[in-house]
Amino acid sequence: MASKLFDHGKLERNISLLGIASLIVVAIGGIVEIAPLFWIDNTIEKVEGMRPYTPLELAGRNIYIREGCYNCHSQMIRPFRDETERYGHYSLAAESMYDHPFQWGSKRTGPDLARVGGRYSDEWHVQHMKDPRAVVPESIMPTYPFLADRELKAGDMRGDLTALTRVGVPYSETDVAKANDDLKAQADPTADSGDLLKRYPKAQVRDFDGDPGKLTEMDALVAYLQMLGTLVDVDAAQPQEKPR
Repeated sequence: MASKLFDHGKLERNISLLGIASLIVVAIGGIVEIAPLFWIDNTIEKVEGMRPYTPLELAGRNIYIREGCYNCHSQMIRPFRDETERYGHYSLAAESMYDHPFQWGSKRTGPDLARVGGRYSDEWHVQHMKDPRAVVPESIMPTYPFLADRELKAGDMRGDLTALTRVGVPYSETDVAKANDDLKAQADPTADSGDLLKRYPKAQVRDFDGDPGKLTEMDALVAYLQMLGTLVDVDAAQPQEKPR
């Protein structure tokens, strides 16, 4: 009966007609998927504890991207038992809501880093960057000893924060104005960091690279790594089971 109502053979033999029909089908499918997004406020459910990066963490993230770390390390733990037992709780969408661009990655030559924060000491990270095989003998990771010697020249971080506010990251005017001072204060345990900690909860303030005499790229990168996965209480963010 269907073949009498519509001659599929005619459609399949006419490339122009097939192209037009395919375009119509794809357009309808796209509208069905995209249109609802215009009527909802946010596609990501916010969770308590999530905040934008501090200027020092952001500078470290910039170095992470510059060195191509995302080519070998992902930052997205999938909700499978083999992944959660190795790396920790699966990643929540909100944990990437301030990432521009996100660092989910596409392969894992090395382990996933979504919850690496606090798993190792600062000293371990510094040594691992200088000589990965000194702490992980089977590692094939390149060495990055120059990070410990290279002074951090992040530029004017106010520009970075301003750019991020334009794509929706909720930095305040105070955050932007104090960005360069905040960057230095987070790596200086002797500095007055009270205001920094008030605006960036759970920010870690200390000398990260073991050399308090200078602010290096190693300081920034370790600060970034040490905060990954530490902001959100993933157990509290779990959806509650409905009573039976």
